[in-house]
Amino acid sequence: MKDTISFDDFLKVDLRVGTIIEVHDFPKAKKPAYQLTINFGQLGIKKSSAQITDLYPKDALLNKQIIAVVNFKPKQIANFKSEVLVLGIYNTKQKVVVLETGKNIKNGMTVS
Repeated sequence: MKDTISFDDFLKVDLRVGTIIEVHDFPKAKKPAYQLTINFGQLGIKKSSAQITDLYPKDALLNKQIIAVVNFKPKQIANFKSEVLVLGIYNTKQKVVVLETGKNIKNGMTVS
């Protein structure tokens, strides 16, 4: 377990629901990844590099609602600026399973 944080620390992390609207291969990434374009409603369209190629073909990601951290500083990855961090869980085979909503949620809604 990691160090205990306060509730105020948790509130600093902005977790939002977004819908993946574009998926492209990312051949310049060091590890296999996709370039995702995600609609976060009132927050706008954001980009993310995601190492989720093992379990997800591109067409399976289109229109999928995911959870992402939207208030990290953008990170330059090769020739691509990743603006948000799509959240996932490593399964027992160390493959990333994307966190997604179980029901249709309005894009941009806050996870709490």
